[in-house]
Amino acid sequence: MNQVTKGQWNGYDTYILNSGRLEVTLLPRLGNNVIGIKDIEEQREILRRPDESELAFYLQKPYHFGIPMLIPPGRISKGRFEYGGQTYQFDQNTAGDNHIHGLHRTQAWCVSDIEEDDEGCAVSTEFVTSDDPKWMSQFPIPLKLEMNFRLQGTELVQNLRITNTGKQPAPFGMGYHTWFLLDGEPHRWSLEVPVDSIYTLNNELIPTGDTSALGHLEGLNTGLNLKDTDLDTILKIPEGKPALALLKRDDGYEIHYSADRQYFKHWVLYTKGQAEEFLCIEPYTWLPNAPNLNLSSAETGLIHLEAGASVELQTRIRVLHGANVD
Repeated sequence: MNQVTKGQWNGYDTYILNSGRLEVTLLPRLGNNVIGIKDIEEQREILRRPDESELAFYLQKPYHFGIPMLIPPGRISKGRFEYGGQTYQFDQNTAGDNHIHGLHRTQAWCVSDIEEDDEGCAVSTEFVTSDDPKWMSQFPIPLKLEMNFRLQGTELVQNLRITNTGKQPAPFGMGYHTWFLLDGEPHRWSLEVPVDSIYTLNNELIPTGDTSALGHLEGLNTGLNLKDTDLDTILKIPEGKPALALLKRDDGYEIHYSADRQYFKHWVLYTKGQAEEFLCIEPYTWLPNAPNLNLSSAETGLIHLEAGASVELQTRIRVLHGANVD
């Protein structure tokens, strides 16, 4: 099949990638968010998808649906930091006058290319931060963001290219707040992800830079059943281990979520209270509050982006159907 068609969500154009096995819905004009992935074979929605009636909530908190980008992810103490002689002051938009989840919300991205071939289909989009005065008032070094979404069989690859178009070096961090559905059956699902410690948070939920033992979450390394879990946890990926999360259902159905280990150093797991309908599996490049921590960039994952330089960040979601694995 491998085709891209256009649709609508609340009057905004959507682009629907269809491989005959998965259907991926992209909303470029409201944050370039993948708002839906449908497993055609199972007739199952894989992600928390916003209903048409939820437009107001989506506009307020777009990071509650689909695969929203967080640039940068997590909290920043008082929304303030200094880097390369430049002071940054982000909106203080959460408790304690801190900042949460970055500058990227519902900005309009432009579709620059559509591809269809024998192997799959793809949509390319781009956004220039200097077109957004509110962004520039908080992050004054201009960036060009280019995303390619490619669907092939049961695998979606997102490749984000970030270019510093300014004259000064810029700090960069990003993550994806990916909302996987558990269908109200958390007891049927387990999560396996290589991690070795938990980042300690202060009373404002901001990392201190210290870590603690996994404790009862040690089971993540072999497969932790999600029944009765209540997670809002930042985890460290150990050296030599991949950035790979395996979400498995008890009938052999699996979702593999992977990220480029060169840049993605942390996972955040979030269940929005006790696990029932959702598990957010969130790959992060930088540790929240990274510029303010007394840690090296090798530890925090803060990306130093020289003037004129680019970096490419890739993630993959693959669906496997038990014995029918490709």
